[in-house]
Amino acid sequence: MQKPNKAGSASATPAKRGRPFGSTTGSGGGGGGASSSASPGDPGSAASLFGPSLHVYSNLVDENSKRIVLALQSGLKSEMTWALNAVTVLSFKEKDDLRRDSVPLCKIPGLLDAILQVVDDWRDIAIPRDYTKPERSRSLGLSALLTGFGNEAATIPSSDSLASPGGSTKSEENPNSLKRKRPVGWWFDEDGLFNLNEEGRAEKQICAIAASNIIRNFSFMPENETIMVQHRHCLETIFQCLEDQNTEDDELITNLLETLVNLAPVLDLRIFSSTKPSFIKMTEKRAVESIMGMLGSSIKAWHCAAAELIGRLIINPDNEPFLLPFIPQIHKRLVDLMSLQAIDAQAAAVGALYNLTEVNMDCRLKLASERWAVDRLIKIVRVHTVPEVCRKAAMILESLVSESQNRLMLMAHETTFSEILMSEGKYSETFARILYELTAKPNSKMSSARAVWGNVS
Repeated sequence: MQKPNKAGSASATPAKRGRPFGSTTGSGGGGGGASSSASPGDPGSAASLFGPSLHVYSNLVDENSKRIVLALQSGLKSEMTWALNAVTVLSFKEKDDLRRDSVPLCKIPGLLDAILQVVDDWRDIAIPRDYTKPERSRSLGLSALLTGFGNEAATIPSSDSLASPGGSTKSEENPNSLKRKRPVGWWFDEDGLFNLNEEGRAEKQICAIAASNIIRNFSFMPENETIMVQHRHCLETIFQCLEDQNTEDDELITNLLETLVNLAPVLDLRIFSSTKPSFIKMTEKRAVESIMGMLGSSIKAWHCAAAELIGRLIINPDNEPFLLPFIPQIHKRLVDLMSLQAIDAQAAAVGALYNLTEVNMDCRLKLASERWAVDRLIKIVRVHTVPEVCRKAAMILESLVSESQNRLMLMAHETTFSEILMSEGKYSETFARILYELTAKPNSKMSSARAVWGNVS
């Protein structure tokens, strides 16, 4: 379940990241009810564009909750396909969709662990198939059973006796039939009986992507937030996937990153140093470093989501000690994002900087000293098409000028501030306060303009 849009919202908790416009039948002008009642033969109806409507009984979870968990844990292809499809449908619901009920995570005990197991099963085998161990040259004892070369870790069990009851050895009877014994888990390293082929690996990957989509759908529901942010294994899996962005599937990374963005307002990074059992030994520093890796990504959806994630994490004072050491790198990257032509990238960078400047004086001083930061904030106020983004950019400039150490640097832009004051009526009050801070001080060189800007403000 999604929250309302966040533009112009005065609530402290940011809204959930929305789905693309027109992605569902309920996004049309007639709403979900009109879409589902449209004639299937009408080529212009939403029902013909998105296929037949899915009707799910509301008591499906009550009757099959235990079977869903067991099916996910079984590893059987047919059972996992049924369970993943059922949970995907039940966990997906638009705010205007009246055809089916969303299922909170708390209604199915053990479901989150079972879904994470599907992701872990894929990551356990997610090794490039073209990887081969380098061969070691054997120049001693080529015909001997044990030479000290090759796989030294392989031990022969004591029950594997080489001597026959008649006193002769197997090598005497048929030397070519003698094969080297391996430990029980040898099939995980070589192409043995239980090793997956390319088709099996592809199926595992598809299941992991479907599981990540379910986790993302769950993060849209407020009922699931507390469960997910207190589940250490869930957070460790998400952050570890972000660490492996260069080798992991793009859709899996995108789903888990959006999950993290949805949970960020209530996420406390101190969970990685708590007494809860850990599976991956994730730390707060590694978690922030994985976010920084996503922020520096060349994929627009990833670095925009990472910027929004940082802006939401910094709202929690408990997360500040882990983010503050990376503030110079964050500022540099966010300023670079403001120079891009993409409107959403600029909006994500301004939103993150707006929250960062409210943290402490050190953040404001470092941002003002960042090269091109003030120039690009001014440019966004002038050319950006979203009024809320322009307003936040103007508020960032006001926060910067509130520090006395920044006034000398901002004084160079006084003429530009005056032009915006006279031309942009929406932000005239904000820039009047900025000019008042610059000129109304006793040591200001422009003390003659003090009364003018003071009256305007």
